Amino acid sequence: MSKKTLVLWDIDGTLIVSQGAGVRAMERGFTKRFGLPCDLRKIDWAGRTDSWITSEVLRHNGLPDTPANIQAYLEAYLETLPLELADGPQGQVLPGILELLETLHHHPRIAQGLLTGNLQRGAQFKLTHHNVWHYFEFGAFADDSPRRNDLGPHALRRAGERHNVTFTPTQTWIIGDTPHDIECGKVIGARTIAVATGNYTLSELESHNPTAAFADFSDTSAFLRTIGA
Repeated sequence: MSKKTLVLWDIDGTLIVSQGAGVRAMERGFTKRFGLPCDLRKIDWAGRTDSWITSEVLRHNGLPDTPANIQAYLEAYLETLPLELADGPQGQVLPGILELLETLHHHPRIAQGLLTGNLQRGAQFKLTHHNVWHYFEFGAFADDSPRRNDLGPHALRRAGERHNVTFTPTQTWIIGDTPHDIECGKVIGARTIAVATGNYTLSELESHNPTAAFADFSDTSAFLRTIGA
């Protein structure tokens, strides 16, 4: 039976919370590579891609965002991230997520992947740490573009290659916890689900007119009804 519906997940604040491991790794990685202090609180990073954040941090600290500097910074971040995940405060998989991932994984007509601002290696570190990486065989990542709005077509193409199905935007659900997730779905004509398990309240997310919005995903049946599963 061919897949008919595509579900694309954001990571941080949607699938998991890492209690700031990514932020600390970004800050420590910058200091490690460039010898300067770094405070990500000065940057509006929620819902952005790692490559976009990297450029902003470099410019904020008076350094040119050249490809060499960006690459050096990202490598330092990726070296630091596993240490922060292992040694920092314990993160968690968010309510209802494990049941949803398992249900969708076995659903004959649903494909699920990632659409995330993380680098692919960063996504793998985080989701492996929380034992959910194996649910995702494809995705779109910060490696593809620093602009989140560019990521949708990459995810659809990879989903099609994996399942030998052409997924249209109207068959696609993009799920995330920020207005940027909602926007990147709308720019390709996909449907969107917002969840208030990150830095935005439910009312703040609803003001951006997602297709649906949830306080969290603890009600598995309600989520499945929403996507027609």
